[in-house]
Amino acid sequence: MSHPELRKLPSVDRLLQQDAVVEARGQFGHDLAVETARDLLDETRAAIVGRDNPCPDSAELAAALLARLHAATRPTLQPVINASGVIIHTNLGRAPLSEDAQRAMLLAAEGYSNLEYDLAAGQRGSRYVHAVELLRRLTGAEDALVVNNNAAAVLLCLMALARGREVIISRGQLVEIGGGFRIPDVLQTSGAVLVEVGTTNRTHLSDYQDAIGPQTAALLRVHSSNFRQIGFTAQVSLAELVALGQQHSLPVIDDLGSGTLLDTTRFGLVYEPRVQDSVQVGATLVTFSGDKLLGGPQAGLIVGQAAVIARLRQHPLTRALRVDKTTLAGLATTLGHYLRGQAEQQVPVWRMIGARQSDLAARAAGWAAHLAAVGVPATVADGQSTVGGGALPGETLPTCLLALSGLPADRLAARLRAGQPAVVARIVDDALCFDPRTVLPEQDDLLLAAILAARQGLI
Repeated sequence: MSHPELRKLPSVDRLLQQDAVVEARGQFGHDLAVETARDLLDETRAAIVGRDNPCPDSAELAAALLARLHAATRPTLQPVINASGVIIHTNLGRAPLSEDAQRAMLLAAEGYSNLEYDLAAGQRGSRYVHAVELLRRLTGAEDALVVNNNAAAVLLCLMALARGREVIISRGQLVEIGGGFRIPDVLQTSGAVLVEVGTTNRTHLSDYQDAIGPQTAALLRVHSSNFRQIGFTAQVSLAELVALGQQHSLPVIDDLGSGTLLDTTRFGLVYEPRVQDSVQVGATLVTFSGDKLLGGPQAGLIVGQAAVIARLRQHPLTRALRVDKTTLAGLATTLGHYLRGQAEQQVPVWRMIGARQSDLAARAAGWAAHLAAVGVPATVADGQSTVGGGALPGETLPTCLLALSGLPADRLAARLRAGQPAVVARIVDDALCFDPRTVLPEQDDLLLAAILAARQGLI
């Protein structure tokens, strides 16, 4: 015997003819509306029969259908205000781009471009020219190549130079680079044979020397950009490795991971190897990221000796790893900031790293005053920001935090993450804290409005 409530359930057609649905159907498309209505009615029917639920009225079903259609078509990738104090936040898209880089990427996306067209010659060109000369000038390298990320850069170097042969690396450099990906896995995928030397904490030049044999194709150094070893440790310098490679006619690949063009010690941070330093020492190839300390879009950058870069450019894998026109536009513009000596003023990552604590304190105090004016108690407290993004492990920068207490911090944080725009903050000593170092100045009003809306929902 059928459930009496089932007779109240409308058909798909009747549901789609509801006034509220008819008005909105055009923006979702007929097929999606029909499919979503059918799923909603099936689930409602099952709830009536299985749990003896009453049948919702027509207005409730129409509202539920519209909510599902909006959810199905809403982009999952959305803007986030990063108030966490982690500058290069991997989970939040790493480096924010400069305004000029954003405009360059938009212009490249809007229409046609000379991506692979030589305007002077009127014939096919190469997409790589748009970044090569900039990278050569900035690093001192003979040539350069751009792929889609640094792991891909390392993979390409190994496949082109060492497939089926041995690559020597210190055991202390067999790092995991995030997301479960590990250097040994990259080596295995490339077809190169991994030869580990030394121990986890100490590796000497003689370890490399003893491991070199007829099957050795390259020496690989991987910078520990996402962790730090302390205590009884020893690693071979790049200069020593280069000298050994030259002695045996072996290329030296230096994977810097994050990679920087600026001197990090000027900002009160420990020394992070600069790309141009590795080139000057004589590394055959140097790989690094475009979206970490460089502060540009996601990319893997390879600089080094022209003859070797030419081999990489001709490798079949290079086409599979190539970047698109928008990435090249953003990267070239970001590199232009460095060439003009404007990176500290124009690249957001370096603006954040170089922000003065007095300015951060003033912004946090301004936030607190604004909230106090509308009856929301807030305090300003000293805190620490981090660089993040697998760069400068353990290094922090002094900052001032806006701290909210009096409400459950975890619940308030969850409401902020669910807002539009979403806000990501951090909990310190049971207070929800917001770090102005990583909040873009133009986001201040949005942040304060989001805090008030989220707090109101908990009162």
